[in-house]
Amino acid sequence: MSVTLDCPDSAATRAVAARLAPALRSGDVVLLEGDLGTGKTTFTQALAAALGVERAVTSPTFTLMNIHPTKAGFDLVHVDAYRMERLSEVVELALPELLDDGAVVVVEWGERAAPALPGDRMVIRFEYGPGEGSRRLTIEAVGARWEALEASGFLGVRA
Repeated sequence: MSVTLDCPDSAATRAVAARLAPALRSGDVVLLEGDLGTGKTTFTQALAAALGVERAVTSPTFTLMNIHPTKAGFDLVHVDAYRMERLSEVVELALPELLDDGAVVVVEWGERAAPALPGDRMVIRFEYGPGEGSRRLTIEAVGARWEALEASGFLGVRA
């Protein structure tokens, strides 16, 4: 099941992230896919802000992973898999263990990390939209929890 949203600007992309944030709970996985510059980091920054992260959120391109405490009661683990060439590099980050400990994991370039993560997840594909600065987000729910949440219209769009 999937929903496609057109975001005319970065503020709209941030608003989608803010609507997703309250639905997150410990152990959730959100995979972000799309070309460079399509808004994955902008989305993650807005998600973190909506969860009450107080420090700056930047893409962990070189550090690979940053862990941010949230006011929601779980850590937000932000991963950038762009530079990862082997699945073993993802495995070395111990993401399943962090999920077991109650973290929420958000992975930019999520398709590279997907095989090392649990099957239930929200996958968000970012594409350039038709207008200057616009983006198209295709949100795919994978697994019973996410599918039920998406069908309920939690993003303001009923599937």
